[in-house]
Amino acid sequence: MTHPPYLYPGYKSTALRAPGHELVMPKLGPDSVELTSPVFGHQELGRLDWDLTRQHSGEPLGERIIVTGRLLDTAGRPIRGALVEIWQANAAGRYLHAGDQHPAPLDPNFTGAGRCLTDADGRYRFVTIKPGAYPWRNHHNAWRPAHIHFSVFGTAFTQRLVTQMYFPGDPLFPFDPIFQSIPDQRDRENLISRFDMDTTEPEWALGYQWDIVLGDTPMEA
Repeated sequence: MTHPPYLYPGYKSTALRAPGHELVMPKLGPDSVELTSPVFGHQELGRLDWDLTRQHSGEPLGERIIVTGRLLDTAGRPIRGALVEIWQANAAGRYLHAGDQHPAPLDPNFTGAGRCLTDADGRYRFVTIKPGAYPWRNHHNAWRPAHIHFSVFGTAFTQRLVTQMYFPGDPLFPFDPIFQSIPDQRDRENLISRFDMDTTEPEWALGYQWDIVLGDTPMEA
């Protein structure tokens, strides 16, 4: 099984959203749903949506990084023109969200959200700040490894997949039930980016490569 189960006891909040009954197939066809769903186009993107370090009047604090990769289908073919969104904690490990109240500083120059469209080769590219680890109260002394949330859309909100990208060598991997909920070690490794010197820009930002392969990259339930 590539993807994590809907219910994973170690990840407590899955008990709140895992299905309690067998799936009932709706009579409404998917085509009817698509006709009434929001769709995306190039006009939806802002000029700096892809660069999370230039969305405010000043520069955010933290380690600047470049995150890039390709969106591919199971045959390795690029998926062009797909909307890719990211959201993340700041360098101190805090989200700009009312629900995040742990004692780490907010950064007035970092919102922590970005988006872009994949190009003709299926490539996305973001400039951002490396996120910090943060506590999340799932269990005693629970800390999430540094990660960036990714959302991949088709042409409508009903065509959405969500996953997370991690950074190599994080010591919190063995202690994180979200990461460990993926049954196979090889599948877990598909969520870990790789440092890339060719992507790294001298005296400016470290680079990381991470491909998203539909059907192979684990997605959240």
